[in-house]
Amino acid sequence: MEPQGVDEQAEELVRSMAGELTGPRAGECLACYVDRMLAEFGCDGKLRFALRYRDLRAPRASALTRRLGQIGGFCDCEIYLNGWILRTELALVQGDEPVQNLPRPPCQHVRAGSTKPCTNWARQPRYGVW
Repeated sequence: MEPQGVDEQAEELVRSMAGELTGPRAGECLACYVDRMLAEFGCDGKLRFALRYRDLRAPRASALTRRLGQIGGFCDCEIYLNGWILRTELALVQGDEPVQNLPRPPCQHVRAGSTKPCTNWARQPRYGVW
């Protein structure tokens, strides 16, 4: 086996660090993971982080895209605009709006293979369909 060059070693290090930085934490639920990734990297208009979570933690959840679409989550940020919301008692609120960019409570964890949110999250109230 040939020794790796410096550039190959650097690429391998970056790949391993990227996996550590962007992977779900042990026991972390889908909602806490996607929320954490959106705070760090923003939304790209796709279910990039939700599907990464599924692939790494719940590969048998083949209907995840459909289930998220049923709550209006057609991209990562829409999961929170239309689907889930941090429970009011956990969010710091000013008026009717949660204060942004504040630390979130720690994830309450879910069983392995689950794509359900932990108890930190509740369904958004639905006020009708346009």
